[in-house]
Amino acid sequence: MQPLLDTEHSEDEGFIPLSAEEATKFRQEHPSLSPWWVVAGQFAMGLLVATLAWAVTQSADIAVSATCGALAVILPGALFARGLTGQFAALNPANAVTSFFLWELVKILVTVAVLLAAHRWVVGLSWPAMLVGLVVTMKVYWLALLFKGKRQPVED
Repeated sequence: MQPLLDTEHSEDEGFIPLSAEEATKFRQEHPSLSPWWVVAGQFAMGLLVATLAWAVTQSADIAVSATCGALAVILPGALFARGLTGQFAALNPANAVTSFFLWELVKILVTVAVLLAAHRWVVGLSWPAMLVGLVVTMKVYWLALLFKGKRQPVED
């Protein structure tokens, strides 16, 4: 049985650390995706789902239900994006991790609150339509990653 940590070969022979210039160039060529683009995509998808729900069923109740499902994703997502892009999260790595978990908790609580508010206040709520709006809007995360695409390298 081999030990868990091989102290003689613990360093990866193929690993070459980047210089500060190389790291800067890498960041320019591979920019991160802003969470606000994801929120904007979710808003567009929520609008599309609500419009399609109304167009297919000609029922305002179904369209409002689908809109509530979309709002249960968009509102918490916007709060989460705001929290992660705030100054507190950028102070140091410990604050970034704390901020991530705090805003993830806020996101979950707001999602549940929106679903409960819809159940309480929307007359004629269609749970299947609301869940379709929620799931379709939530899947924008995957579309944002797919459409991020390859960025053009920055010329020096």
